[in-house]
Amino acid sequence: MDTIASLFSFITTPVSWVIVQFHKVYGAIFGPDTGWAWGLSIVSLVILIRICLIPLFVKQIKATRAMQTLQPEMKKIQERYKNDKQRQSEEMMKLYKETGTNPLSSCLPILAQSPFFFALYHVLNGIATGDTIGVINESLLASARKAHIVGAPLAAKFTDGSSKVEALGASLTDVRVVTAVMIILMSASQFYTQRQLMTKNVDTTVKTPFMQQQKMLMYVFPVMFAVFGINFPVGVLVYWLTTNVWTMGQQMYVIRNNPTPGSKAQAAYLERLTKHVTHHGKARKRSERVIIKAIVAKGRDRNEFERKFINGLNKAGLAAQADGSVIQSESQAAVQTEDGSPTSAAAPKRQQPKRQSKSQRQSGGAASAGSKAAGDDESSTPTSLSKSDEPEDSKPAAPAKKQPGAGTRSKAQSGQRKGPQRPKSPSKK
Repeated sequence: MDTIASLFSFITTPVSWVIVQFHKVYGAIFGPDTGWAWGLSIVSLVILIRICLIPLFVKQIKATRAMQTLQPEMKKIQERYKNDKQRQSEEMMKLYKETGTNPLSSCLPILAQSPFFFALYHVLNGIATGDTIGVINESLLASARKAHIVGAPLAAKFTDGSSKVEALGASLTDVRVVTAVMIILMSASQFYTQRQLMTKNVDTTVKTPFMQQQKMLMYVFPVMFAVFGINFPVGVLVYWLTTNVWTMGQQMYVIRNNPTPGSKAQAAYLERLTKHVTHHGKARKRSERVIIKAIVAKGRDRNEFERKFINGLNKAGLAAQADGSVIQSESQAAVQTEDGSPTSAAAPKRQQPKRQSKSQRQSGGAASAGSKAAGDDESSTPTSLSKSDEPEDSKPAAPAKKQPGAGTRSKAQSGQRKGPQRPKSPSKK
């Protein structure tokens, strides 16, 4: 560890200086020798580092998305050149160069955070051994050695003996209970972070070796944290637990608001977006317009959830535009119901004619219906410009139009066979 500490000695002084500045603030509130002052100083250091790493985290998200998109092409290359590893590597590098993808970009936040982690470990190890490091002088060293977090000193480890723990002013039971609880929380937060990435933010339509690797890491990382955690001081456990909780919350935000296409998270997001856009009649946020613009640009390459989103807008009388905006559809205008919810304008229902009874059909209901229709036509016919001198009663009524089949029905009533009669054949003489 001395070799590693010497490699990161250039950052030990800045890290110790930041801790001391935060300690001055929290020491004025909780007291300079309390565990709250030193513990919150470490937590604040984590938050400051993670805020500075947000641009790298965004780059990591983009790199991970790009790698997920390239997985089918990578699988084809592996199958095509499975017997030629050199050609396989050349084709992989060619694919990365053409798409502008860097596989190492997904590891940038971890790599950038590593120097701060080792520097903090070196500082806390110096506190445990009683050595001044960086800007931590003798008085600050004595104050840090007195600080306890729930009965466990900042510099104590799970593997420390009773004599070393007693020298720090604590009991071995308290130290092991506190460190064990923190290691469990640290491993559980790491497992949940990886699990929500696998179950919610992975394209379920593509099965690639990348998914199997991520699934394996979901179980490997918590075990690694548990194994190495017993050798970390309490202060380092506070640091690592805080950064795991930050990563978990940051990832939950990204999954909710910028999910991977084709994942369950995208289905839930587009369902919420459909309700929001149909309620307001437009996309109100810039992030929403960016998502809609990307979906429209895909055209026929949209996945199942994206097609369902577009169809939902069309049913509501809305149309997504290429710039990400949403406007009223010209082909199907939206109307407001009484409760104010937008619905599509329904076409008028086609009225079915009334069905006549059997007695009406047999008694010449068709003829009366025809006369009634003629009367309706007569009443609905507009009047002529020249007035007629004859009264309406003197005008002969128009004869009712004979309905086809009426004679057949009347003959059927007199006992003859229904239907058209067969012509009589001439008798042979």
